[in-house]
Order: sequence, then C-alpha cells, then structure tokens
Amino acid sequence: MDINDLRGLSTAFLMATFFGLCVWAYSSKRKKAFDEAANLPFADETLNQETLQEEVRNG
Repeated sequence: MDINDLRGLSTAFLMATFFGLCVWAYSSKRKKAFDEAANLPFADETLNQETLQEEVRNG
C-alpha cells in the first residue's frame, strides 16, 4: 500500500461522508426542525416589538 492508495481511500471516505450528509440534510424527517430554525430570527423580532411596546406604555 502506497500513498496513492491512501489518497484514494480518503477521497472515497470523504465522498461517502458528503453524500451521507446531503441525504441527512434533505430528508423529510428533518424538514420541520429546519423550518423552525429558519424562522428563529423572526421570532426574536416579535419579542423585540413587544418589549418596545411595553417600554412605550410604561413611559
């Protein structure tokens, strides 16, 4: 086994890992969790508006 065999095996391992990660990321089981994570910045915006309204009411 020389360095070229090691390079080939590492390339195959990394390629399999990449495809596995793609399958995991685009699976339908993960869609709900990713949708919730995508909306987190907007949830903070709503909380910020509520806090500002309370400050205006309290003077």
